[in-house]
Amino acid sequence: MASLAPPVCEFGRPAPAFVLSDTFGTPRSRDQVMGPRGMLLAFICNHCPYVRAVIDRFVRDAAALQGLGIGVAAIMSNDWEAYPADAPEQMSVFAARHGFTFPYLIDTDQSVARAYGAVCTPDFFGYDAKGGLQYRGRLDASRKEAGPADLRRDLFEAMRMVAETGAGPAEQVASIGCSIKWRAA
Repeated sequence: MASLAPPVCEFGRPAPAFVLSDTFGTPRSRDQVMGPRGMLLAFICNHCPYVRAVIDRFVRDAAALQGLGIGVAAIMSNDWEAYPADAPEQMSVFAARHGFTFPYLIDTDQSVARAYGAVCTPDFFGYDAKGGLQYRGRLDASRKEAGPADLRRDLFEAMRMVAETGAGPAEQVASIGCSIKWRAA
């Protein structure tokens, strides 16, 4: 299984609009996800070993960021017909098992992943309160295995900076993960 790293952050790039349903069938828009101090979107899936290595840390950091006024959502864009572990009913189980405090959205036609330029799972996009991209980096230095508990919290620190100043860090380390599982054209 080859790993991919997304491109460097395009500071200020606007967050594309979307409306996606969560695992309960409730539609959620970009504007509903946006918090008063910004928004964090995480393209994830259930089966990826990179996601599995960091999911509990991501949930911890997402809850802390929500407390700082950052809206959070996770988006699953994989072809779940080819990868049944990522099917919507499995998403509900995954979200409940890990205690998600944010919606887990289904990108059925993969158009949102394409609009954002997501390439891997996990792929994190952090926006300021005006919807401009400020962070496109990793959660921490974990890979397919969770790193030590004292790893620097790159995503959390970057998004706390966005919440406090409106700007993300100039230095960012790209996330790494499995490729998004695209449907055949």
